[in-house]
Amino acid sequence: MIPSWPTLYSQKTVSLERALERVRRGARVFLATACAEPQFLVQGLLDRADQLHDVQLLHFITLGDAPYTDRKFDTRFRHNAFFVGPATRDAINEGRADYTPVFISEIPGLFRRGIVSIDVALIQVSPPDAHGFVSLGVSVDIVRAAVESARVVIAQVNRAMPRTMGDTFVHISKIHHLVEQDHPLMEFRYPPLKDVEQQVARNVARLIHDGDTIHVGIGHIPHGVLPLLRDRKDLGVHTEVVSDEFVELVQCGSITGERKSLHPGKIVCSFCVGTRRLYDYVHENPLFLFLPADRVYSPLVIAQNERMVSIVSAQEVDLSGQVCSESRGFHFYSGIGGRLDFVRGAAMSQGGRSIVALPSTSEDGSSSRIVPYLQEGAGVVATRGDVKYVVTEYGIAYLHGKSIRERAMALINIAHPRFR
Repeated sequence: MIPSWPTLYSQKTVSLERALERVRRGARVFLATACAEPQFLVQGLLDRADQLHDVQLLHFITLGDAPYTDRKFDTRFRHNAFFVGPATRDAINEGRADYTPVFISEIPGLFRRGIVSIDVALIQVSPPDAHGFVSLGVSVDIVRAAVESARVVIAQVNRAMPRTMGDTFVHISKIHHLVEQDHPLMEFRYPPLKDVEQQVARNVARLIHDGDTIHVGIGHIPHGVLPLLRDRKDLGVHTEVVSDEFVELVQCGSITGERKSLHPGKIVCSFCVGTRRLYDYVHENPLFLFLPADRVYSPLVIAQNERMVSIVSAQEVDLSGQVCSESRGFHFYSGIGGRLDFVRGAAMSQGGRSIVALPSTSEDGSSSRIVPYLQEGAGVVATRGDVKYVVTEYGIAYLHGKSIRERAMALINIAHPRFR
């Protein structure tokens, strides 16, 4: 006879120390994404560092302090990021941690096929419902595939984790160890835009119309566009990450999803980062549909949204239209992520368009980010054939169907006057 879920729950609930005994030397350990990182489990892992060696930590994106990248853990842990965050950037560029360049939409397949194997997945979930299902909460993205693929799954059960709707539910029978620990979720807010960035955002907003379905990429400039859309009507959302700014647009009536051709009336996303206000808002809210990365980021799925508009940031754009967004020369800065998936999905969408947004110069104004050619070592994330709109504080350049000479002229016109 199969035990009832309360019996299973009781059998699987163990102490932190007992659960983390499953992490052995040389193990590959997956950590849940961004604000869903199970901080209690991670701290427990660090406390066991002197018993471990060559443990590889796999992570999509880190928004916390990433203490496991500290030099004192160099022989204990090796961090491997699929997207470079602020806390891991120095370690990666110093060669003490790794970066794996890959489309986020392809990571679930790497897990399931064992190309990137996972020994232990450390995740954070809500308490179970009346049927024994926990929710992955604010992070589904590549976490669901990790849960399905890992040899051992250890979950921190946290009452602060919202129960989100969509493909977020996991039965406790699929989890090997449960560790109960309530702890505030990590919170994250994008910094306010500076004057130049605000003008970039205003120019981007000019390209977004009533009834469009929007994707807002990771970065403070794309998310800084959202407050400028309060006068739009019936916007839809199909995006990788939701932040507090989306809540404001829902509450003021700008986001309704009523004109969406795919999942009408739903805000489709893969994970969310923000404050407690956002987490409370998505809790049991059927307006939000949290889906895995291989569905949210798939260009073929994205393209099913008519009038799909993708807004992404970049480090630099050359005069032929090539876009670098993951590095500054040889220095890795972010990652491939989902930028190109959304750029191409929007391009295939009926009435869709993709927008690359960036200030015209570096922060100190000493160099142009519209350049004759990309820096040595720069990685091309979007080719000259992918790019439609490039936007700076000086205007909008439309490149699709333009010759190299026409592209160069259009991009020079939106460069800083000092560099034209």
